[in-house]
Amino acid sequence: MFAPIFIVITICYFSYNRQCAIVFLSKWGELEMETLYMDNAATSYPKPESVYAAVDHFNRYLGASPGRGSHQQTVQAGSILLNAREALARLFNISDGTRIAFTLNVTEALNTGLKGFLNPGDHVITTSMEHNAVARPLMVMSRMGVEWTAVPAASDGSLELEQIKNAIQDNTRLICMSHASNLTGSIMPIAEVGKIARERGIFFMVDSAQTAGVLNLDVEKQNIDMLAFTGHKGLLGPQGTGGLYVRPGLEIRPLKEGGTGSMSEFLEQPEFMPDHLESGTPNTPGIAGLLAGVEFIQKTGREKIQKHEQELIAMLLEGMKQINGVLLHGPADSTQRTAVLAFNIKGMDCGDLSMRLDFEYGITTRSGLHCAPMAHQTLGTLEMGACRLSPGFFNTEADIHRVVEAVYKIARRV
Repeated sequence: MFAPIFIVITICYFSYNRQCAIVFLSKWGELEMETLYMDNAATSYPKPESVYAAVDHFNRYLGASPGRGSHQQTVQAGSILLNAREALARLFNISDGTRIAFTLNVTEALNTGLKGFLNPGDHVITTSMEHNAVARPLMVMSRMGVEWTAVPAASDGSLELEQIKNAIQDNTRLICMSHASNLTGSIMPIAEVGKIARERGIFFMVDSAQTAGVLNLDVEKQNIDMLAFTGHKGLLGPQGTGGLYVRPGLEIRPLKEGGTGSMSEFLEQPEFMPDHLESGTPNTPGIAGLLAGVEFIQKTGREKIQKHEQELIAMLLEGMKQINGVLLHGPADSTQRTAVLAFNIKGMDCGDLSMRLDFEYGITTRSGLHCAPMAHQTLGTLEMGACRLSPGFFNTEADIHRVVEAVYKIARRV
């Protein structure tokens, strides 16, 4: 029992600082404190009970690979994928669920869309608030002849439409942007950008990692040609799930080839969706959980989820504004952001702040650069990083009060 504790203290002492070890020792008798999870922008937690049950049921009673054979279990496994596609299609107003290809996460979906669609000589436009899931593939592709323009957002992470319009060139083939920043929560005007893209004959791809399941996504009204999503955040599903919607008539190269359970007599990859983009055995137990998460959203009401999270972030933003020494990043208007708040305390390292919230108050946050260095550069926080709070649907007003009180107490000691 004591060996693991000694290891933790040693790690704290040598890899972080002496104060961390002292704090840990001082809280030795309080390790049973209730943990308050405020990191839903990374992975939503907890999940609805139906999600846990769906994953467990598949692993215990089905366990078969979909599309591999014709026995009852594999047929039932296949129906899970079919039902999940249809549920997602209803959520995103997609007319044909077969245009949704499942991936391991939104990063794989974005890589599939970008690398399968763009060619050397093409020009792509993004914003300066993009996650590395977009920036890193494009950095590689820019070395292979794809032109990339990242239009600068404002210092609060918001975007002016004129910036997009001014960046369009004769060879612009794609605009790719996040629906909302994972750092500031800044909500981007995707409907307006989608309209601009459609009018200019440019394709439009949206990274919905931070918004799917919470904000409204309508591929028809918002003129979205490719929609990348992840299952483990707002869709309330397990990690290892995600997908890419590709508009009918738009063909992209697969990121990988292999077994699909269809057209096995040919060595060529099937041309029809979703098999064209789905090779290898899928994460069927995870997709069963994703289906349960989407069904929970539909039963609860996406608008209700959005309203609750909006109320929480408004309360959190207002409470944090009252604390001396706290620096807030992102839009001042809570209605212009998702339930994400990045902040710093003057004179304190963001990692130290996050550790104190965790070890002293049992509050789980994320500190650092959040895999979004371009966004931090836009905000002017690249050198210091930030601590991020992100409440979710299962958080309460009492949780927000607890967070504000904890930050207030820490800020007073600086």
